[in-house]
Amino acid sequence: MDVNRSEVVAEVAAAFAAYEKALVANDTAAMADAFWDSPAVVRFGIGDRQDGAEALRAWRECQPPLPAGRRLFDTRITAFGGDLAVVTTMFDYPRREGRPGRQSQTWVRLPAGWRIVHAHVSHETGAP
Repeated sequence: MDVNRSEVVAEVAAAFAAYEKALVANDTAAMADAFWDSPAVVRFGIGDRQDGAEALRAWRECQPPLPAGRRLFDTRITAFGGDLAVVTTMFDYPRREGRPGRQSQTWVRLPAGWRIVHAHVSHETGAP
């Protein structure tokens, strides 16, 4: 298996950075565009779930902006071949008590470019 070709990892890193920039800026159009425009796309959130691109866009439009100062750490990108990658990261916010968050995204190269086909966001549980 062809794992972590540098050019593929770089492409996904750029797509992930663009999504993160849109998320922090509350650019709902750019966030929606980062996801696969399909009824099969799935996003599991901390207290929510969206099935399909239409539900995801509607949910995103209703969400308040993120708190200021979102920080990512332990971000990892693993690319499999030239058209599939998984991104995992941890996140937190300054001056906010609580557990850090976890985020994973499965990215696929589609005719429209790299898109998220599945995403999952959760909080650390405190267990090892």
